[in-house]
Amino acid sequence: MAVILHVDMNSFYASVEQAKNPALRGKPLAIAGNPKERKGIIVTCSYEARAHGIYTTMPLFEARKLCRELIVLPPNFTMYRAASKAMFTVLRDITPQVEPVSIDEGYMDITALAQHPLDVAKHIQQRLYKELQLPCSIGIAPNKFLAKTASDMKKPLGITVLRKRQVPEVLWPLAVREMHGIGKSTAAKLQTLGITTIGELANAPLAQVRGLLGKNGVRLHERANGIDPRTVDPMAIYDTKSVGNSKTLPRDEDDVAVLHALLQTLSTQVAERLYAKRLAGTTIVVHIRDHQWRTTTKSKTLHNATADARAITEAAIALFDAGWSGEPVRLLGVTMNHVIDEQHVVEQLSLFTYHQYEKEEPLQQVLTEIEQKFGEGSIVRGIRLPREVGDVTTSFSKDFLEDLKE
Repeated sequence: MAVILHVDMNSFYASVEQAKNPALRGKPLAIAGNPKERKGIIVTCSYEARAHGIYTTMPLFEARKLCRELIVLPPNFTMYRAASKAMFTVLRDITPQVEPVSIDEGYMDITALAQHPLDVAKHIQQRLYKELQLPCSIGIAPNKFLAKTASDMKKPLGITVLRKRQVPEVLWPLAVREMHGIGKSTAAKLQTLGITTIGELANAPLAQVRGLLGKNGVRLHERANGIDPRTVDPMAIYDTKSVGNSKTLPRDEDDVAVLHALLQTLSTQVAERLYAKRLAGTTIVVHIRDHQWRTTTKSKTLHNATADARAITEAAIALFDAGWSGEPVRLLGVTMNHVIDEQHVVEQLSLFTYHQYEKEEPLQQVLTEIEQKFGEGSIVRGIRLPREVGDVTTSFSKDFLEDLKE
């Protein structure tokens, strides 16, 4: 049986700040954006701040009402990325079977290690605290889902073992909303079937859940029963699934010209990032958050994968126009999903492109013959060199992965 750890850093940004400045330890600390730019939202906070009722995503002005002594610092993403890299270096020193999933959490497969899993977890926790002054919680289980669930059970500095046979006793009584992978929307759909607890989901007819939620319903049904076949994949950090960008406006905006201009800027940035990473995608997603924090998401799947700024902009504006209620907008985002390497892009022939391919057919036949003789990939058009397009990165939550690709 596999032994999987889920290592989850506790209040990561706040803990990194406290490690840098020990005078902040034991004090209510919050990391938040610049209130003058309408980004005064709590990104994370220390457990001392949480004791006052402060939580992530709380508006900063409300947090200050709850705790006058609250210390507020702006995010220092460069420092957080460095701390993340150091954290994963420690984990990889234990085993190469490490899969980062965000800047402050990752899975480890320690099945092959001779030491007792509890001893391994204690060693990791102690090293991270001693060497980096960073606390973490660790879940130990036979699969990823149970390991992640276990790591949430005791914070900070907790170590929890969750066995599959404990699922009926430990998980089934909980509200279905508390299960990883289930949000408000999915919980509301399940409630239409009378499913309100994890146990009810686990014991519901699979066909009924599949009919309601499709493939995701099958996955959730399995996990409610403690089943998760996913393996720890150290190579997953090289698998880019999306590239996106978003912008919180300085003030609520309802001028369509201004919003269209912002969508063009965001789309161009996404295109530059795709180009720099030699990627293209097929599904464009637009996120609209209004002044009352209601979020609308619209998406469109293209016939051909693209990284073209004009195509992305046109689709993004069309999606926005279709989804915008007219209410003042607080945030806009553009994301390209279903991203693939540009070498794997195959454009469908059309009346507009057929003649171009027809002219290239003799050359393509020669290239095919060469590859048949010397192997696929033995010849390519042009030279595949790294591209540099300014400061091109994906969203910060994914950029940390670049630090781990060694």
